[in-house]
Amino acid sequence: MKKQVLLLFLLLAGGFAAMACTSAIISGKKTVSGRPLLWKHRDTGCLDNRVELIKAHDDCYEFVAIFDATDPNDTAAWTGFNEMGFAVMNTASYNLNKDNVPESDMDKEGVVMKLALEHCVTVDDFEKLLQSLPKPLGVEANFGVIDRYGHGAYFETGNYTYKKYDLADATDGVLTRTNYSFSGRPDEGMGYVRYENEKYLLAPHIAAGDFTPAVFTEEISRTFYHSLLDKDFTNSGEEWIVDQDFIPRRISTASIVIEGINSGEPPVLTTMWIALGYPPCAETFAAHVGVAGGVPSVLSGTGDNHHSPQCDLVRARQAEVFSIERGNGKHYLNLSKLYNNEGTGYCQQLVKRNMLMYEREYNTRAALKDWFSRKRKSGTSGVRRIVD
Repeated sequence: MKKQVLLLFLLLAGGFAAMACTSAIISGKKTVSGRPLLWKHRDTGCLDNRVELIKAHDDCYEFVAIFDATDPNDTAAWTGFNEMGFAVMNTASYNLNKDNVPESDMDKEGVVMKLALEHCVTVDDFEKLLQSLPKPLGVEANFGVIDRYGHGAYFETGNYTYKKYDLADATDGVLTRTNYSFSGRPDEGMGYVRYENEKYLLAPHIAAGDFTPAVFTEEISRTFYHSLLDKDFTNSGEEWIVDQDFIPRRISTASIVIEGINSGEPPVLTTMWIALGYPPCAETFAAHVGVAGGVPSVLSGTGDNHHSPQCDLVRARQAEVFSIERGNGKHYLNLSKLYNNEGTGYCQQLVKRNMLMYEREYNTRAALKDWFSRKRKSGTSGVRRIVD
């Protein structure tokens, strides 16, 4: 298997730009459900994203991941989870590498993550994968992972080395990263303001220990707090604001939370909650592996040029928010399209709808858990490699 992995890595020479992102790993000790969470608010130059279920083949696990529409062969996975309950994401880092690796050999983060989804079960497996792949890796990233056992970690990874930050060592049960690495060169990289935004917004949830996936998809990814200005513009009543250093940005293309499982639960209960497209304008959906209709068809690349119909819908809404095209207009955000005194903004309407979706999905999840429990006891689960 290792030889096959290494060969595949060598064959995949194409690069896929990662750009930015804001992220977090939350211990089950800090969540309402007791399940760990892996969150990525994706920022990228490729605004057309899609979600696909990749079937198991050869010695590869079945998995669900987000892909660029411009990658029709599903070469690079940008966040995902597999049938064994392993999940991975990344944020680009800009203060780790200092070498002569050509740009043409870089941006392989998505390739590494696809390999991880195909072959990894645990956090330790991912570390072994990083060790086994040929160097230079062609990456500069903070990889975040969780597994079915509740373990989690960030791996700040460059072309030749990495440093692991274990969730078990986080005194508050939370790890966060934006676009610089703690082990990298000081004061270089990007995302320092966003990191402070995130720190501020997560603080009350850390204190209360009340994290849910909705905290990220419905709150953090739709909040316009600016730490440097110490102001939350979200419900300020202002019509126009400058789109600079908020967590949701013009180049934001998804808010993704992967919710792991509790001890004794089957890995099939791992769930990806995803607001696809510009998150403030997006509905939130749930995706699974190992069950029928695991990925809603509107999320997949079924449209023209492998576009997701849902992403296209959300991008049309986003065009109303960023409606000025001339000059530097793209930097100005019409906040009243998202939040206004009449309560008709996209965020105001969609969050209500999305919270009802969460309620329905959790009811379905409870029923699914009960069904698998009964099947496990009878020894007739009929689910390949998922229930053990």
